[in-house]
Amino acid sequence: MVKDPSLPAIEVKDLSTSYRVHIRGSSVLGGITDLFRLGQSTDRVIPAVKDVSFAVPQGSVLGVIGRNGAGKSTLLRCLAGILAPESGTVTVRGRISTLITIGVGMNQNLTGRENIRLGGLAMGLDKDRVEATVDQIAEFAQLGEYVDFPVETYSSGMRSRLGFAVMAHLDPEVLLIDEALAGGDSKFQAETAHKMAELCGNGRTIVLVSHSLTAIRTMATQCIWMHQGRVIEEGDPDDVAASYMRYCRLSDSDLLDDT
Repeated sequence: MVKDPSLPAIEVKDLSTSYRVHIRGSSVLGGITDLFRLGQSTDRVIPAVKDVSFAVPQGSVLGVIGRNGAGKSTLLRCLAGILAPESGTVTVRGRISTLITIGVGMNQNLTGRENIRLGGLAMGLDKDRVEATVDQIAEFAQLGEYVDFPVETYSSGMRSRLGFAVMAHLDPEVLLIDEALAGGDSKFQAETAHKMAELCGNGRTIVLVSHSLTAIRTMATQCIWMHQGRVIEEGDPDDVAASYMRYCRLSDSDLLDDT
């Protein structure tokens, strides 16, 4: 855990990063000049996160909202250390557990139970401790008899529930979640909210990227709204969500006016 509780669990200062899109030339649509481009390829650099700064206190939940392409998932990958900053700094104080993409880290050919064991061992927990939590994790994920079926037979919702259950029950310090809550019914949503509150009460820190404003308002203690790689607003989840909804209504209205 963070030794000095006065220090934020996560600090991001002036973070910027980009990703590359590989574009290959084609002669199918482009006319005679494309004949000379056939087989050539270029890389286009797309800025994804631009001069982003914020801090997340220990034991709190940061909600991140914004439309597709806003840079939310890229930001989470920077926090997880998957992407390196091009400029700026990211400081995370604590052991990170991530649920960034549904199914990542799971062996599709193994059963849910076997994946739970692998997840616990990968996080450095001893075998006895992992075994003691397997049934609890399976019950929380609402897998029923499917816990002993191969993960490749699971729906995306089942995978997301299993992924969250493993991460949340195996003693994380900083938990990063990207749309992990999309695969649950109202009962699972309630249990997830309770589990996240329990984790925060024990000093854990959570970053939650979600399109569900209800989930953000219910679970987050602070919120940032991202648009085109930048933080547009940061603050109370209700206030930020309200601003975001107003923007979405105005934006959608403009699109309708243009049609």
